[in-house]
Amino acid sequence: MSFNDNIHLDPSRVRTSGAGRKIVGAGGGSFLGILLILGFSYLTGIDLTSLISSQAPSSSSSSSSVDVSTCQTGEDANERVECRMVATAQSLDEVWKTQLADQGTGVAYKLPDFQIFSDSVSTACGSATSAVGPFYCPGDSTVYLDLGFFNDMVTQYGASDSVLAQEYVVAHEWGHHIQNLQGVFRTYNTRETGSQGAGVRSELQADCYAGVWMHWASTTPDPTTGTPYLQAPSADQIMGALQTAEAIGDDRLQSKYQGTTNPESWTHGSAQQRATWLQKGLDSGDIATYEWDCVPRYTSRGR
Repeated sequence: MSFNDNIHLDPSRVRTSGAGRKIVGAGGGSFLGILLILGFSYLTGIDLTSLISSQAPSSSSSSSSVDVSTCQTGEDANERVECRMVATAQSLDEVWKTQLADQGTGVAYKLPDFQIFSDSVSTACGSATSAVGPFYCPGDSTVYLDLGFFNDMVTQYGASDSVLAQEYVVAHEWGHHIQNLQGVFRTYNTRETGSQGAGVRSELQADCYAGVWMHWASTTPDPTTGTPYLQAPSADQIMGALQTAEAIGDDRLQSKYQGTTNPESWTHGSAQQRATWLQKGLDSGDIATYEWDCVPRYTSRGR
């Protein structure tokens, strides 16, 4: 989805690691467990706990060469990936603020933080490296992203290099923030693995929520200009997002890196499940589309 050229961007919406804000760690417990689940995200489905420390340093000390200060318009977002992240965050904010209210969810929207980092970062969920991929930490209500992941997801995982595919990745993590506001992480044990586990169910719900954002993004206006943030997606752009959802399915990643797949160890769902729920959210635009108990049991038929 391309941004309309004249929308207004606020560079302060996105932080970089060089911003130097202190992040106090909350070691262990459910926050670490959620980070471990999200650390599987977009990788191999293999345990990556060695990349994550359960004790977070008191502050983020790494510097970043990413500069968002000159991101001012939608034209900038269409040309530069860091500006695209600013615009995507602003669009997500407006869509979710509006839809949570309009759809009568009873949940008030609260802005998450969004931090672009390089190499490593300290969070309330622990310290993480770029190898864990994008993730959301409920402990500090922040989405974390190393922009280098967008190249990795194409070259290593076979995902699409389309703009909408990049935006889907961010929208999925925003979906976890919506779950946090809804109390999903307090209600369910999202550390539970397996194709029917709460971990997979929470990830598929986040995919559905990414689709909900895609449904409304081209009609939700920038409050400064009154112009919708995004243009309606083309069929090719939608296909690229669906291709990316499939590329990071547990069965695809495990088959690629382990030579076999084990549904009992899944944390995010199969390629088909992920693309299906992204499409369902896109088609309906309804937050209630995803029903926690309606995830079908995985079968290998049709793979």
